[in-house]
Amino acid sequence: MTPPTTSHLILRRMTFDDLDFMATMLGDPEVTRFYPRTYDRDGAREWIGRMLNRYEADGFGLWIVLDRATREPRGQVGVLRQDVEGRSLIEVGYMIHRPFWRQGIASEAALACRDWAFQTLNIDAVHSLIRPINLPSQAVARKMGMSPLPETVQFHAIEHQLFRVERGNTQRTADC
Repeated sequence: MTPPTTSHLILRRMTFDDLDFMATMLGDPEVTRFYPRTYDRDGAREWIGRMLNRYEADGFGLWIVLDRATREPRGQVGVLRQDVEGRSLIEVGYMIHRPFWRQGIASEAALACRDWAFQTLNIDAVHSLIRPINLPSQAVARKMGMSPLPETVQFHAIEHQLFRVERGNTQRTADC
């Protein structure tokens, strides 16, 4: 399946040619501060391999985000099928490399992925799994029109807040 694009960004499938960028981003302790660990070069290679497997199995996954003007990578954003406590959910996930934070990249790409999921996958709702202390990611979720569900879930043995938005209810929240 073809990833979405926006007026400022191109999203495309990851390849092993992205290893240098992914190793730098995933190796940054600030970027991965809400993950269980940072990733070395071998870990980044495995990460890319998992995305390639997701593309093969599902037709989608996390995509590399490129600046449309420069074609330089900025992060990864995409749509993932996640098994969460026995439920299969479609998640919009996002991670932007630290030099590009606070430029609206995550929000712009995540909104495009949300719309892509509704239109291409014809699903009724998308989710984001966010650590309760990860306020920047919660703000992006709210910009997608998501609201937190009352429950928290265990995902990879870590507590996450589950955010959700349903098709047709995609207005941004007032605090964004």
